[in-house]
Amino acid sequence: MIAYTMIGVSDLPSAKDFYGPLFSQMGMEICWQEENCVSYGLAEDESVPRFFIGYPFDGKPAGPGNGTMTAFRVQSPEQVVALHKMALEKGGSDVGAPGYRPQYGDGFYAAYVRDCDGNKLAFVVYP
Repeated sequence: MIAYTMIGVSDLPSAKDFYGPLFSQMGMEICWQEENCVSYGLAEDESVPRFFIGYPFDGKPAGPGNGTMTAFRVQSPEQVVALHKMALEKGGSDVGAPGYRPQYGDGFYAAYVRDCDGNKLAFVVYP
């Protein structure tokens, strides 16, 4: 259903430094890039939704919308922990430490971070 997600960033090189290792850990790669934008996904599989980072098209400052979040489904709680740690090491901020969230269902394990522009991300595992 989702073709791609795009978020605005204020500093593309810094954003690539933040997102590159995270997507690599999830088995994703840079699929396309130009001076103002980069996409991550699987270059050989266009059925996998892409995640774009880039400067806002309208030239206005980048910034998150309240209540907006992108969640990435991964394979294990250990990978959630590794991604959360990596995001913090790359300058992100913690908005929900790794752990089970039984209110969202049995086996739902997640961690929440914000990138350097305040965009909210989740790394999740669920049956």
